[in-house]
Amino acid sequence: MAGELDDVTATRKRLKFRSWHRGTREMDLLMGRFADACLDGCDERLLAAYAALLEENDPDIYDWVCGRGTPPAGPFLPALEALARFHNEASKSC
Repeated sequence: MAGELDDVTATRKRLKFRSWHRGTREMDLLMGRFADACLDGCDERLLAAYAALLEENDPDIYDWVCGRGTPPAGPFLPALEALARFHNEASKSC
């Protein structure tokens, strides 16, 4: 059980790092803010979906989150929906 918990903790740390090191400041902020705020509460299924989302191209992710494109079916959809919801709710509070 302890090893399983360590694996999930290590996965979260790895995903957070990858979120903050996308290559452009805009994507770092988009993905990193979400990762810091939400990944600690995600179950393993959503973590796997987020890992799959991180494999997608940055311009595609940006367009999908902004509603400028329709994402294809894929294992990353639950994470993409959570990411878009997070940023949509954050923009309403400004």
